[in-house]
Amino acid sequence: MPYLGSEETVKELKRALSNPNVQSDRLRYRNVILRVIRFMTQGLDMAPLFMEMVKASATVDIVQKKLVYLFMCSYATLKPDLALLAINTLLKDCADPNPMVRGLALRNMCNLRMPGISEYIQQPILSGLRDKASYVRRAAVLGCAKMQNLQPDAEIDGAVVNELYGLLRDQDPVVMVNCLRALEEILKKEGGVVINKPIAHHLLNRMKDLDVWGQSEVLTFLLRYRPRCHSELFDILNLLDNFLGSSHSGVVAATTRLFLSLGAALPAVQSGALERARGPLLAACTAQSRELRFVALCHVQQVLRSLPGHFGAHYKKFFCSYSEPNYIKFRKMEILVELVNDENVGTVLEELRGYCTDVSPELAQAAIFAIGRIGQTYSEKCLSILTGLLELKQEQITSAVVQTFRDLVWLCPQCSESVCASIAGCEEHIQDSEGKQALVWLLGVHGEQIPGAPYVLEEFIDALKTEQSPAVKLELLTATVRLFLSRPAETQDMLGRLLAFCIEEECDMSVRDRALFCYRLLQCGVEEAHRVLGGPKSDPSLGVIAGRPEEPINSWAGDFNTLAPVYSREDWAALTATTGGSPSLIPQATAGAAQADPGSAEEAEAASSAAAAAAAPSPPGPGEELCLLSGPPLSPELFERHWLALEPSRRVSLGWPGGDCLPETLQAALQLVNIQALALSRPHARPWKAYLYAHSLGTVVLAELLRDTDAGGLQVTVKQDPEREEALSSFLTVLKTVMQTLGNSSSSLSSHD
Repeated sequence: MPYLGSEETVKELKRALSNPNVQSDRLRYRNVILRVIRFMTQGLDMAPLFMEMVKASATVDIVQKKLVYLFMCSYATLKPDLALLAINTLLKDCADPNPMVRGLALRNMCNLRMPGISEYIQQPILSGLRDKASYVRRAAVLGCAKMQNLQPDAEIDGAVVNELYGLLRDQDPVVMVNCLRALEEILKKEGGVVINKPIAHHLLNRMKDLDVWGQSEVLTFLLRYRPRCHSELFDILNLLDNFLGSSHSGVVAATTRLFLSLGAALPAVQSGALERARGPLLAACTAQSRELRFVALCHVQQVLRSLPGHFGAHYKKFFCSYSEPNYIKFRKMEILVELVNDENVGTVLEELRGYCTDVSPELAQAAIFAIGRIGQTYSEKCLSILTGLLELKQEQITSAVVQTFRDLVWLCPQCSESVCASIAGCEEHIQDSEGKQALVWLLGVHGEQIPGAPYVLEEFIDALKTEQSPAVKLELLTATVRLFLSRPAETQDMLGRLLAFCIEEECDMSVRDRALFCYRLLQCGVEEAHRVLGGPKSDPSLGVIAGRPEEPINSWAGDFNTLAPVYSREDWAALTATTGGSPSLIPQATAGAAQADPGSAEEAEAASSAAAAAAAPSPPGPGEELCLLSGPPLSPELFERHWLALEPSRRVSLGWPGGDCLPETLQAALQLVNIQALALSRPHARPWKAYLYAHSLGTVVLAELLRDTDAGGLQVTVKQDPEREEALSSFLTVLKTVMQTLGNSSSSLSSHD
């Protein structure tokens, strides 16, 4: 056999397709076509065989036609000139007596993604809408939506829309559902398909004829209809009542959402619908599909926000199986915490204790944190479990337990004595920064109850040169000063060594500033230090599980059966925001940007003054409209994709604020007027660049600031998506005002010095 990818392979197939002996043998001919399709899917260019494959479509063999049409659709985009040769063949098949051939030809003709195809498919589609065969009507209805996608800016054909509305009463239920989807696509700019009373009642009466996917679609569209009276409302609910017990989770979820929407003013109806949907939701939580299980668990959590005891009797359904992925186990543990009550607390805690020794460190720590949340209500039982876990002397377990102890003593002051007696020796088995911070906080706040607290802190201080986490150092400074106030004799020497190291040798400026603050605070006297650092050691009013207020069902009813419970409402709103692009530009490293080294106290003060001055720019002149709005953040990847795809809208030159203008000053000033700085070069880099973006009048404005060594000013390149002159003018006006204000502020500061 010739080598795959050589020209001999194409020549051999071409000879076979042109051989009359092969063409006369239907089975041999089909096998050759199958070889062509196989090589095509493997990446070999079969375009030279296009003419032979078009000739092969002239057959009564449906299988052969499907293979040939697949070949045509695959090469239509790459070879539009050759695809035009197949149009006549497809048009001829659209008039074939066999409805299977007509529908197949119409469907594949609509799949030919090539310029000018709309004028060829318009008439076959209109004829297909009136075809006697339901298979052809199905393909024609979907073809209307495809034709709209081929010409998104074309004017909507009212005759086609009326034809589709008429086909909503087609005898074939698949045609009816396809019409809904096609109308939704065609009328997308006008708000989608309109569901009035006759259409709504017709759809409700046809529900029993639809398959489960069609039922889910129709139930989603019925959300747009509002009954005019209570009698009509209850008639609709009675018709849909049986679908709450469907064996298909999608139908149950769609029906429940419709019940919650229609019963917004009837809490009893909403509670009854959720009661009926409890069984199917629990069944979905144990489904074979992991994705379906996860989505069902997210919806269970949503229901528990309003009905805390709704799944209380079925808490064992949320016990974790060894074969489940961690993301499902995490969600189940969160639900178990919500379902804990006096009857099942022992069983749930025993189950969670088994997860604490899982081979996955993340899962083990999540189980420990879950026990800690339950401990806010059942502290004694949870403390005995957590104390027993410390005896295992495993790093990740000890760290999680200490973090849980920190939260417990803050929320439950009665636990302080037991916790302080249990943490002795924990420092030997903690290596991560989170665990160290929790332990140091406990030693600082409750050090008077822990006999060895000064000596444990001294070990941390002695190892300060090798400590990599600035957060641990910051916590260590505060904890040591607090312990000094309660046990000065044991802590004075090591506090002096700690302050000396952090002030004189520490490179991290935040740690150095904290050390200077502590040093100056102690100079003010012990009473002042007590007043500043001697705050409350606990706050029992936070985070208690019992007594948590229930949310009304209407607060989340609109999110049911969507991805909002999976992403969280805020993240889903950001993802679906229509502001000219999805959330996400070039990373700071790409633009050569880096965090500027902090300067002296005078520079920081100057930066603060300049940013404050820029916060109140001069009022706009006549005809100017400052309308930059806060919007969803853009990621570096999305900025870069937009920047490369868009053409520059305008290039202008602006004045540079001054040689002493720091990047953080400029970034703070821009942020105050809703211009986000994504990437900034170092202060003295040449050329200096910055990348900005802002939202204005529904437009995303992207900008590049460039300052070269030879250029006295700032070169600004602006791009938009979509184009809008008002948004561009607003952005440039605000940017110019900020630059002028920073320049004036810099000049005044220089003259003052």
